[in-house]
Amino acid sequence: MTHRNQRLFAARPEHGQGRRRVLSLLPALALLLVPWPARAHAVLEQSTPAAGGRVPAGAVAFRLQYNSRVDAGRSRLTLVKPDKTGTVLPIGKDSTANVLTAAATLPPGSYVLRWQALAVDGHITHGEVPFTVQAD
Repeated sequence: MTHRNQRLFAARPEHGQGRRRVLSLLPALALLLVPWPARAHAVLEQSTPAAGGRVPAGAVAFRLQYNSRVDAGRSRLTLVKPDKTGTVLPIGKDSTANVLTAAATLPPGSYVLRWQALAVDGHITHGEVPFTVQAD
């Protein structure tokens, strides 16, 4: 064997060593195929009052439950009154990781609660919950 061939031969892995390297990488490659939970946008799952719902006049408690954590400090609830003016409602201190709360005293009429939520994935989602306040 020439000196050059000795170096080439020496640089080659022994028989089976390449296969061991590939097999050692399989667990890491398998992890790439495992479906990891996606960080979802904040999707409204439930609200009080419900969309299209009716509530009695007076103190109305709002509760919006999302499918993921939301940043209450950067989310917003706006109440659109029957005259189409909007009022930003302070988000309640009793809000939790995936629930926003607020309250208002309302006379009879048709209202829309507009919500804007910042999810932990950094995306803002928004929507509306129309409802009616009825006289006692």
